[in-house]
Amino acid sequence: MSDSSQPGAAGTTYRVSIIIPNWNGIHLLPTCLDALRRQTYRDFEVLIVDNASEDGSVELLEKEYPEVKVVRLDSNRFFSGAVNEGIRRSRGEIVVLLNNDTEVEPQWLAELVKALDEAPEAGMAASKMLLFDRRIVLNSAGDYYRRDGVPGNRGVWERDGGQYDAATAVFGACGGAAAYRRRMLDDIGLLDEDFVGYCEDVDLNFRAQLAGYRCVFAPKARVYHRLSATGGGPVASYLCGRNFINVVVKDMPTRLIKKYWPRMVAAQLGYVKQSLWHFREPAARARLRGQFAAIFALPAMLAKRKMVQASRKVSDEYIDSILED
Repeated sequence: MSDSSQPGAAGTTYRVSIIIPNWNGIHLLPTCLDALRRQTYRDFEVLIVDNASEDGSVELLEKEYPEVKVVRLDSNRFFSGAVNEGIRRSRGEIVVLLNNDTEVEPQWLAELVKALDEAPEAGMAASKMLLFDRRIVLNSAGDYYRRDGVPGNRGVWERDGGQYDAATAVFGACGGAAAYRRRMLDDIGLLDEDFVGYCEDVDLNFRAQLAGYRCVFAPKARVYHRLSATGGGPVASYLCGRNFINVVVKDMPTRLIKKYWPRMVAAQLGYVKQSLWHFREPAARARLRGQFAAIFALPAMLAKRKMVQASRKVSDEYIDSILED
């Protein structure tokens, strides 16, 4: 993006490519894109990958945001499919994923780039995500992964009192506002489209760590996120129920599965108990269906596991050291 917020000349190469998936997000796009126009760091392009929207999103972009490159898909390929298409169409050496239901602060991109520049061993950088309507409440200060196979957001629902203001190594980045080195993605692959959405970023984080790429948290890269503006509900519950298990099957080292399988089983049984207790709620029933669906996904995940584990470059001890209880 040039200083005048207009497209560069044909063939222009930017250091950073921001990929934003969109599906019927016309009510969200102006806030998101206006914030990108205010970025202090200017060496970037914006690609919006539109999942066959029917609400006039593309027309709005063409009229009001000519600096944005729009990639129009013929069907809804969901988050992972749209993001992967955007990455393939982009040029930057740093790939940034950003939800359309966000608003970033002016220094956000500069801080993400700085975090990667100062940590050559890192392949990823995580933003500090806060709630859009309660801007002192954390959504994610980087992501963690537990030994029982459950992922999560550091600091979620906590009041932001500076307790996560240190630039530090974390397990991974929330894909709603994260930066990745392209060479890392070329090495480990893109998002797994079989995940569809939810935990596809957890899988990417795990594969990156197995391949020796660290993740750094950039506390000054602040972004405000509207919760469930583009997802949530029974669909999210189903995908989380399935994909929590998929990540374990695909990515967790064998020795750690043998070591922590009682915790993993207990965690899954805990979700079953919660779902049965709230069985009348659609999201609870969807979670159970998702856990059951993971059984049918086993052959595909086990086949992928062979490739992931064969290419790993770190020890079981290292992976164990970055997991949480």
